[in-house]
Amino acid sequence: MNYYDYNSITSTANTLEGVAVWTIVSLILAIIGGVLVYFLFIKNKHLKLTPFLKNLRDLLDFKVMILETILKILYLIITIFVILVSFSFIAVNFLTFLLVLIFGPIIVRIIYEASMMLIMIWKNTKIIADNTTPKETKKEEKKETKKKETKEEED
Repeated sequence: MNYYDYNSITSTANTLEGVAVWTIVSLILAIIGGVLVYFLFIKNKHLKLTPFLKNLRDLLDFKVMILETILKILYLIITIFVILVSFSFIAVNFLTFLLVLIFGPIIVRIIYEASMMLIMIWKNTKIIADNTTPKETKKEEKKETKKKETKEEED
């Protein structure tokens, strides 16, 4: 005889239904909130903000990257972990212990440096973009300098 607990099935279905509804509501609220934050806070440059809110805006506008700090901390944690785990191989095989102890941190460093190269490329590109002015701005600057020169000649 098979015994089915129909109350359990109904309870599970109700739970899944509730999760599905909350997921849809969360998605709609997230879309509305994201659009409002973007247009009212990030894109609106005329707001008078405290230093904390300015830093928050820069973080949300991706002018400040936190990934570099996270990667540095992860690098240290993973390197220490690999070194400590290598000691567990002493009982198994001394050669394996030495290989993991020596090459483990080197491999972790190579992966870390490859990740950091992408961040450095972004930083350098941002510096170049900040130091480069568009052609229209250069034309406007030339006009302003000509106006200043003519004013100085008149004086």
